[in-house]
Amino acid sequence: MKCPYCGEIDNKVMDSRLSKDGTVIRRRRECIDCNRRFTTYEHVEEIPIMIIKKDDRREVFNREKVRQGMARACEKRNISVEIIEEFIDNLERDLKEIEDKEIPSAIVGEKIMAKLHELDDVAYVRFASVYREFKDVNDFFSELKKLLSEDKN
Repeated sequence: MKCPYCGEIDNKVMDSRLSKDGTVIRRRRECIDCNRRFTTYEHVEEIPIMIIKKDDRREVFNREKVRQGMARACEKRNISVEIIEEFIDNLERDLKEIEDKEIPSAIVGEKIMAKLHELDDVAYVRFASVYREFKDVNDFFSELKKLLSEDKN
């Protein structure tokens, strides 16, 4: 690590501390040449998750877009914000575990729909209507028929 005062590369670590959340290491260093002390921070460099949209555009995974979409679908339903946040945390962790860092939006959408289906049928149909781009009432009706047939089984 280069000394910010004299530019010398040789230095020694005097103290290391882990941050409260465990994601950063703070190091106090002393330059061997000028004897001045300075602080450095070490953290894991994360590769952003890229989402491949339906039109082949790429954009960075955005938790806020997922949160907004789910909040709209769950509006006036008995689903807590904590449940949505926990799902988004799990979703992001699952996406990071996928080796390919470019993930089709269909995978994200299907995971969201599966969770909403588990939580609340109305929220599921609301989300599906936007995600699957329902064109008319017949699209709604066929999705509702699927839900009803699943409930009978």
